[in-house]
Amino acid sequence: VRLLLGGAYPDSIYMLMLYTAAGVILGHNYPFYLGFKGGKGIAATAGLIAALGPWFILVEGLVFIIVFTTTHYVSLGSLLVYVALIVHLVIFGQNGMLPGMTQPALYEMYAVAFFLMAMAFWRHRSNIKKLIDGTERKTYISKKNKLD
Repeated sequence: VRLLLGGAYPDSIYMLMLYTAAGVILGHNYPFYLGFKGGKGIAATAGLIAALGPWFILVEGLVFIIVFTTTHYVSLGSLLVYVALIVHLVIFGQNGMLPGMTQPALYEMYAVAFFLMAMAFWRHRSNIKKLIDGTERKTYISKKNKLD
């Protein structure tokens, strides 16, 4: 998006990236060729975070790493990345760190990001139930970490 449209629409590049990512995430979650049964959209969201820039990669990456290494729940880390992304977008947007974005465009961008977060929570509803019930599967990077 940045390469194709960045020169023509520099003031709207973040909005265009978010809408493009929304299409990718929807296509990942509900692919027509698999009977609209797909993934949970987190891998596609990682692409959005990468496209938004280094600060987003750093902050949301740290959120995931901290949550995952302390709890060993990938689903919890993934969901909290979305919460961090919304907070991060609002902080950057309201402090003028997303160049050229008008206030109405920022509100639209927050709404699209909130929709994506709500969809991620909806797609993870079985994981959320398991987290609440204490039956969610933990993931360990190595066997020596499997002490809990």
